[in-house]
Amino acid sequence: MNLLLLNPQQINQQSALITGRQLEHLISVQRAAVGDSIRVGAINGMMGQGLISALDSQSATIELSLDTQPPPPLPLTMILALPRPKMLRRILQTIAAMGVKKLYLINSSRVEKSFWQTPFLQPEALQEQFILGLEQAQDTQMPEIIMRKLFKPFVEDELADIITQSTALVAHPGTDKSCPVNSAGPISLAIGPEGGFIPYEVEKLNQIGFESVHLGPRILRVETAVPALISRLYPA
Repeated sequence: MNLLLLNPQQINQQSALITGRQLEHLISVQRAAVGDSIRVGAINGMMGQGLISALDSQSATIELSLDTQPPPPLPLTMILALPRPKMLRRILQTIAAMGVKKLYLINSSRVEKSFWQTPFLQPEALQEQFILGLEQAQDTQMPEIIMRKLFKPFVEDELADIITQSTALVAHPGTDKSCPVNSAGPISLAIGPEGGFIPYEVEKLNQIGFESVHLGPRILRVETAVPALISRLYPA
């Protein structure tokens, strides 16, 4: 945890009450003590410093000075076929840590129906993974997540408008064009499930303006492809 990220419910004017996982991290990992200063931020708000004014095994009180803007978001909209639940958690953390602020989780032919029943898709579970990613990267801006369980209606009825005024790319091994590098403008990036989008799905995406691109001859797992694509499109 490189940033103690606070919910609005924790903040009372210029102080915050810390319990649970965050308190355990302060005590066990950071070995914090009264008088120590730590890096803090408010969800969807400012960052700054927190001075520990009280600390015991049950809670900590931190006096807040929030005066720093979070890092700028990436101009990237990600359209991601729903991965396996265990992989989904890691990917959500990666997306949040790397600055993606808009994510569409969609269905595709190779997404198992059972994936949509996972408790990891509950709002509180999604927020937990996003918070872990934001804490790692020292960011406060929570990503927006939208779920669409029907591929064809989403592509035909919504996606063409979503990608307006952006470069639309679909990661698809075997195509001729390599993924661009050092992009400056907004991008809409579609990434398929393990095994990739089927040809019909790639064709539907191509029809509304997506260009198929690859990362080379190696076939990567989705959790590897996501940071590889982001880092290529928007290197630090």
